[in-house]
Amino acid sequence: MTQPRRILITSALPYINGVKHLGNLAGSMLPADVYARVMRLKGHDVTYICATDEHGTPAELAAQAQQIPVQAYCDAQFEIQRAAGEGFHLSFDWFGRSSRPANHALTQHFAQALEKRGLIEARISKQVYSVDDGRFLPDRYVEGTCPNCGFEKARGDQCDNCGTLLDPVELINPYSAVSGSRNIEIRDTEHLYLLQAKMQDEIRAWVNRKGANWPQLAVSIANKWLDEGLIARSITRDLSWGVKVTSADGSPRPGFEDKVFYVWFDAPIGYISATQEWAEANGKDWEILWRTDKGADETEYVQFMGKDNVAFHTVSFPVTLLGSGEPWKTVDKLKAFNWVTWYGGKFSTSNKRGVFMDQALDLLPADYWRWYLTANAPEGSDAAFTWEGFQSAVNSDLANVLGNFVNRITKYCASKFDSKVPEAGETGEAEAWMANELATRLKTLDEHYEAMEFRKAAAETRAIWAAGNEYLTKAEPWVKYKSDVDGAAVGVRAGLNLAAVFAIIALPIIPEAATKVLDALGIPLENRRWPSWQDSGLLDAIPRGAPINPPEVLFQKIEDTQVAEWTEQFGGGKA
Repeated sequence: MTQPRRILITSALPYINGVKHLGNLAGSMLPADVYARVMRLKGHDVTYICATDEHGTPAELAAQAQQIPVQAYCDAQFEIQRAAGEGFHLSFDWFGRSSRPANHALTQHFAQALEKRGLIEARISKQVYSVDDGRFLPDRYVEGTCPNCGFEKARGDQCDNCGTLLDPVELINPYSAVSGSRNIEIRDTEHLYLLQAKMQDEIRAWVNRKGANWPQLAVSIANKWLDEGLIARSITRDLSWGVKVTSADGSPRPGFEDKVFYVWFDAPIGYISATQEWAEANGKDWEILWRTDKGADETEYVQFMGKDNVAFHTVSFPVTLLGSGEPWKTVDKLKAFNWVTWYGGKFSTSNKRGVFMDQALDLLPADYWRWYLTANAPEGSDAAFTWEGFQSAVNSDLANVLGNFVNRITKYCASKFDSKVPEAGETGEAEAWMANELATRLKTLDEHYEAMEFRKAAAETRAIWAAGNEYLTKAEPWVKYKSDVDGAAVGVRAGLNLAAVFAIIALPIIPEAATKVLDALGIPLENRRWPSWQDSGLLDAIPRGAPINPPEVLFQKIEDTQVAEWTEQFGGGKA
């Protein structure tokens, strides 16, 4: 048996304002969960950490719109997001909050450490002030025409059209994204700046070293930022909601009493602070995961995120960690995803475009969505969500291939073998063929998961299920039963064992249905381990004579009338 690995997994922190859409789910939390589940089944020591990202202007404005305190708004939204994650069976070891005291303290600590090393300085800068709104506008709340490509809805921090990083004062014809007002002034304000340029060479060397374990998408985004040259970036904002800016003694920093740290400075630090919360709540050691002087060099750190978050995790957050001069663990494997598109455009929280996690669960169980989004993971390119594609994947893969297999073999066992695993009969050519299929395909499946290639892993999972159906065609237990009961017994016994294998490899993606199958077959929890492709006994692992209980229909097919109804309800159907 291989030595268990210690694996820390984080997925990009979902922002607090509103339930996340299926694109958010597919690009970070779901693949992280699938990977965590696989690694746990393999016997590794896995800690999967996530949290809500709660600071910044959007939370302030949303609370203002509801006329409630921002803390109350975030409290309510956290519970909604936690429930949505639970509904999708996301197996977080801890789902924390960036607004909790641990993150405030750690963010202030990092700022002090960076300043001591000459990487933070206070500067007077020009910033956009909206007279009608009565406030300075954070970068993303200034919109206008991109000076680089002419895109008319560029945000103040980045143009979504050409990807150029921007300063809001560079925008042509700027206006407030809060109110639409063009009554804009450029005013002086003092902020703390992280001097990223001083870390340019160190970050480049770090990306070159670590990037060998990243997909090309992540490496290219990191190198684009580095090639453009790192610049000093403001890490504070004129806001009241967030981590307060303090002096070395913990008192408010003079001149910064009405400012907080920029959400993009404190949010990634939330990975560490949420791990601290998990450790405190469970009597665990967080330092073995995050401090290289405490053993974290032996930890594999794996991050999952959408492509729009890559630059911050491959440049800005590493500047914070490495720049502190302290022995912090940095990411080993960074899995970046493209976008799931919605009929020619992006899923959008702000524009309410697409299907959101809570809405999806009102339509169908989580497994249906988990399977489709994993089988169509946006890895090599953006992946289009379509109702017809969703219907086809559910009906073909889940209902016809897996569901039909489990239904046929368990019902036949119940009717002909008294709901017990048959004991008689010797294996033959069909079983030898199936054992060879398992050995080959399980090895390939293993390789896809180790490489974090989720689309390929789902395809191989389906191929293994399909091979099981082909095995039943070769073994023909229902035909043999008429003249060779023992021969039929072999096919049924092997089929039941295949159902167990199929369910175990399905657990990471469709945990609810897979658990129903394993419960029906009486597989104890301690035996729900990742199947070894080298194990030649997989077709005879369930004790002979053991009772089984055919499960209810695992998957209901999606009808054309449902697709028409959902298209009407949510849109889609026209690119």
